[in-house]
Amino acid sequence: MDTNFNYVHVKASERLENSTKEKLSKLKERYDFLVSAEVYYKTEKSSSNQKGRIVEIELSVPGPRIFASSNEENFDMALSKTINDLKRQLQKKKEKMSTHL
Repeated sequence: MDTNFNYVHVKASERLENSTKEKLSKLKERYDFLVSAEVYYKTEKSSSNQKGRIVEIELSVPGPRIFASSNEENFDMALSKTINDLKRQLQKKKEKMSTHL
């Protein structure tokens, strides 16, 4: 699966990329219809918001794309939450696809 990483107000991190690739490869094993992923790491500075670490992932699959985003205190927490959201969406999509076969 092709994975593109984009950083907005964040330095590129090999550790983050490796962690993300590992989690996405587990999704790919379970949901073989995944084509590619766009991953965005963003930092948002706001005095009222203590979180500000945003991970957005857009998955290319047959039909409409699947998207999830999380804003947490650090990128690891945001990544985990985003992946969990994607798992739920992928499971629903897989169930819909299996009813059409």
